[in-house]
Amino acid sequence: MRTSKPKIAYPPRLDLARTPTPLQRLERMSEKLGVEIYIKRDDLTGTELSGNKVRKLEFVLADALAKGADIVLTCGGAQSNHARATAISATKVGLRSRLILRTPNPSNPPLPEGNVLLDRLVGAEIVWITPEEYRRRREIFDREVTALRRDGHHPYVIPEGASNALGTWGYIRAAEELKKDIASLPRGKIRPVTILNASGSGGTTSGLILGTRLHGLNARVTTVNVCDDRDYFIKAIGDICEEAISTYKLGISFSRERDIEIIDGYVGRGYALSRPEELHLMLELARTEGIFLDPVYTGKAFYGMTQELKKKPGVFGERIIFVHTGGIFDLFARTAELTPIL
Repeated sequence: MRTSKPKIAYPPRLDLARTPTPLQRLERMSEKLGVEIYIKRDDLTGTELSGNKVRKLEFVLADALAKGADIVLTCGGAQSNHARATAISATKVGLRSRLILRTPNPSNPPLPEGNVLLDRLVGAEIVWITPEEYRRRREIFDREVTALRRDGHHPYVIPEGASNALGTWGYIRAAEELKKDIASLPRGKIRPVTILNASGSGGTTSGLILGTRLHGLNARVTTVNVCDDRDYFIKAIGDICEEAISTYKLGISFSRERDIEIIDGYVGRGYALSRPEELHLMLELARTEGIFLDPVYTGKAFYGMTQELKKKPGVFGERIIFVHTGGIFDLFARTAELTPIL
């Protein structure tokens, strides 16, 4: 007698993201690169909540509310998609937010444009710190939490990118969605596929790795790091996966060496710093497919994918799903940088 696979017990979550998101074939880019390329449109998880972060925040903010929080704290770069999604999501569920954002000169912070404008519009409190201070952000979180508790508040800290064991459930759930997407493709259940995404803090990749295992996807997960290096992300992703497996008793085997695949070498000028070739590829995709990538994450990852394909056309097999993790609002803060290539 055939027994059905036990249903996965998800932690409590809020309903914030517009899911399922579409899977779209990139017709002209597929023809150009000689491989079947689809894009998972997680830039369409919402309008103001566009991007991958909201999937994680559904679980994390459910926990914050359950623990009686009245304000959430998180951190990121000045144009952080995660900080923007956190601030807006918090407002939607009746919480305040405080964002610890890095900028070269906190006494002269960025103008309210792009994500910062949206942060300010929903009333987020912003604490500007230097990149050097950001390396000690745990100390700054402790300082802010202590001050808030002293004033009678109940703060809840969300790590960078909501990338922890709880947040990774957002992309375990997305992998369940991808399983249905893949099954709808020609020979989808038997034809191998490579799922490719950008890594900035590791939580999305961790969820995809665990989700493919838990949901039985015939898929390889690989990621392009947009900051730091391969060793950093082997540790970051490995730590999140192992914490999730242990905390939630997932009952699957995991090996950092076997299960984490990093495509290093495409950080370029550095985190959130673009090269002309990355911007030109973003322009090409916009003009051929009508899809907008962002300079920080998807632009670098898509560029890395195309370069790997040019070096070795079969490197990802015959079918690729590129996970679009959002970031469109950052484009509006880069008018001066983008205007010369238009």
